[in-house]
Amino acid sequence: MFQGETAITVDDKGRLAIPTAYRDQVADACANRLVITYNPFDAGCLWVFPYAEWEQVRDQVNALPKVKAAHRDMQMKLVGAAAIVEPDSAARVLLPASQRAAAGIEKKAVLLGMGNKFELWSEQAHLAKIRQTLGEDDITDEMADLRL
Repeated sequence: MFQGETAITVDDKGRLAIPTAYRDQVADACANRLVITYNPFDAGCLWVFPYAEWEQVRDQVNALPKVKAAHRDMQMKLVGAAAIVEPDSAARVLLPASQRAAAGIEKKAVLLGMGNKFELWSEQAHLAKIRQTLGEDDITDEMADLRL
């Protein structure tokens, strides 16, 4: 559904405008209701889900047994921190200040369409991640079967 990389500017109030190319898709996918939460796997990145997709993720994460610390951590970072947002008349959404601070997102960010969700990266974290290359030891069996 969502794909592509877009440089984003975050205004002084912590708002970002949904890129024009995605506005109709977002409206169709979730009636303009989005959920912003932490990415539990990568520092410097937030996840932005269409609401319907979020409900599925939320339910799966909440179903994890709470007796394991890793499960509780994931529940805290994904469900506990989730913020429902709706674009204003200028197609801007307000990023929660605590999430912006934790991810290091300031004026410049990068929005990646990742299929079922967006990833919102701080400019510095995105650049560092993109500059990393995969070594031979990083290749999984599933990746080895790809025809790139």
